[in-house]
Amino acid sequence: MKLFTKAIEAKAQAQFQLGNDLEKQVVVAKFFNPTGSGTWWLINQDPEDTDYLWGICHIFETEVGSFSKSELVNFRGKFGLGIERDLYFEEVNAKELYLKL
Repeated sequence: MKLFTKAIEAKAQAQFQLGNDLEKQVVVAKFFNPTGSGTWWLINQDPEDTDYLWGICHIFETEVGSFSKSELVNFRGKFGLGIERDLYFEEVNAKELYLKL
């Protein structure tokens, strides 16, 4: 499965100028580790450095910050499985999601 489609990256890059303002942005994709802990919700992506992603992460606790596209794509966990994208995830306001976690 392709983690990052052109549509996902276009939406994330369009929000990059909004910085860390959760109220004004939507979460455009959800990624998870199918064999362990780790969930990442993508909010924005730097159009100049597409490896730089920013969003909400939950591994041991929930935090907002940056993470790496290449690390998500190249990760291999138990049984050699990689990170997956939630195909049924629907966009949601970032602050609304964060407050629910």
